[in-house]
Amino acid sequence: MEASDLLADSEPVLKDWTMKRNCSISPRQFVYFYVSLALFSLAIAFMLVLVGAWLVLPFTGIELLAVGIAFAIYARHAVDYERIRLFQNRLVIEQVSAEQLTQFEFNPRWVRIEAGATPRDRIKLVSRGQTIMIGQHLAQYRRAQFAGELRMWLTRC
Repeated sequence: MEASDLLADSEPVLKDWTMKRNCSISPRQFVYFYVSLALFSLAIAFMLVLVGAWLVLPFTGIELLAVGIAFAIYARHAVDYERIRLFQNRLVIEQVSAEQLTQFEFNPRWVRIEAGATPRDRIKLVSRGQTIMIGQHLAQYRRAQFAGELRMWLTRC
């Protein structure tokens, strides 16, 4: 355990936000869906092979491989999230993308929040020359609202 983790455990969190993707299907359900799709496609392909259309089988294999790769890419990012924790003297931002954790720590008194020019733009946090973008997993209509809420909580520090 790192020193910052020990400090985080003893220091009270003023506010904690977690923003993550909306995954409506569990990993197990996802595997069941892919297996059922593969079995159904292979059953049709084998029926066509029996009537002489043998060329369908390689294309079914290519199709299942492409769909499997797409599902793997999707699954890799299914658990991505952003977590923002505000402590009395620290603002900690954790961003997880494809199982890679990136963590930033700022003094909340020095953070400037810049909402995007359009609702599609993410929220920009600027502090002492360092800039990070947050709000990737927020719906576009919620970004400006979240920027206002974060700004309000930062003024309390």
